[in-house]
Amino acid sequence: MLLLGALLALKNVAAIVIPQDLQVPIPISSLEKPPLPLVVWHGLGDNYKADGLRTVASLVNKTIPGTFTYFVRLDADPSADRTATFIGNLTLQVAQVCADIAAHPILSHSPAINALGFSQGGQFMRAYIERCNNPPVANFVTFGSQHNGISEFQECATTDWLCQGWQGILRGNTWSSVVQNKLVPAQYFRNPEDLDSYIESSNFLADINNEREVKNATYKENLKKLESFTMYMFSEDETVIPKQSAWFSDFNATTGKETKLEDRALYKEDWLGLKWLDENGRLEFPVTEGGHMQLSEEVLVKAFKKYFKPQAKSAVHELTLYNNSREVEQVEL
Repeated sequence: MLLLGALLALKNVAAIVIPQDLQVPIPISSLEKPPLPLVVWHGLGDNYKADGLRTVASLVNKTIPGTFTYFVRLDADPSADRTATFIGNLTLQVAQVCADIAAHPILSHSPAINALGFSQGGQFMRAYIERCNNPPVANFVTFGSQHNGISEFQECATTDWLCQGWQGILRGNTWSSVVQNKLVPAQYFRNPEDLDSYIESSNFLADINNEREVKNATYKENLKKLESFTMYMFSEDETVIPKQSAWFSDFNATTGKETKLEDRALYKEDWLGLKWLDENGRLEFPVTEGGHMQLSEEVLVKAFKKYFKPQAKSAVHELTLYNNSREVEQVEL
């Protein structure tokens, strides 16, 4: 009866005023939005269970606690996933990733995701944004990606027989339908001295860069939905030729002439929405020191904090309470 009486009494109380000296300050962390999931697409010769990616996941969670990190995979077997970075049809691979993410039990229920692309994974992740974007990407960061393609194929390590096996085929038959449908690097090969062959035969890059006469308006509209698009270039990159491809620049190795993004028709006519993003302060072009994919923890942490860390909520935003499980590293491997 005493408990019932107390509850009835509380029912008639309009507000309870807590003396100022007894009020407990709300931690700053509780004023932040929960972090968006992060989707990472790895590069050539890597696999989704590689130790280096596990390190990245730990670093993400250390920097932004509670972040769910998902690594794109084209096969559950790590060895087969690595093979898929060399051999496969990129149109089909991107479609598979679109379907996997849209059906994922966590990602599919998120209002948005953040995205990180390492090397060739950057332009592949961009294809996800342009072609499906479900769930939509909010902030997109790439490191050493070949957004404007490559004009030379990278050299293989002496012990990398898989790489060496496709190199000979690539060099002599780049524009054949077999190569364009089977060998991954050929599908983002772009020689500025032979653009006619590229426009006619490219299975991937000419399409996602909207370089053909008929433009895909969806690609542009989807990229314009980004809150930020940041493209890191490695200052001493000798793997990606030309390294300026990381910034969509066009580079003629014969003449040594570089045509920067803002001077290209792709930007001036805004085929992909990059001009719109730039004019709205959503496009960034940082340089990081070192060779291709030589990334320090300092550079990664800085990028994670700047582009993926949730911004503080406004004072009128409803506070979200986090349970302890949000503080545990969340990674799907």
